[in-house]
Amino acid sequence: MKEMICIVCPKGCRLKVDENNNYNVTGNACPRGAEYGKNETRNPVRVLTTTVKIGGAKYRRCPVRTEHAVPKGSLMEIMQQLNSVCLISPVAIGDIALENAADTGINVIVTKDM
Repeated sequence: MKEMICIVCPKGCRLKVDENNNYNVTGNACPRGAEYGKNETRNPVRVLTTTVKIGGAKYRRCPVRTEHAVPKGSLMEIMQQLNSVCLISPVAIGDIALENAADTGINVIVTKDM
């Protein structure tokens, strides 16, 4: 039995997920909580938000994020790849800072015009 707090809404329901019983979820106040509990147990994913180096801009770091949620286990590898990224100003919101991050098929995009 895995226990977690649901983060889908502000209620913060205390979920219990029974991995031995077809991922049965209890403690949820809504169907979204049940879906969150199942997904978080089977394949946890996160949207990564961070900064990368940029040259020729007012600031030395540029904010970026993954276009979609990536597997939680890939976060450190993506961060290592982003350590070697250095953008050159100007960049626009939505520009790709890193393509196919950690072979997930998901790009890391710029989130601020610089």
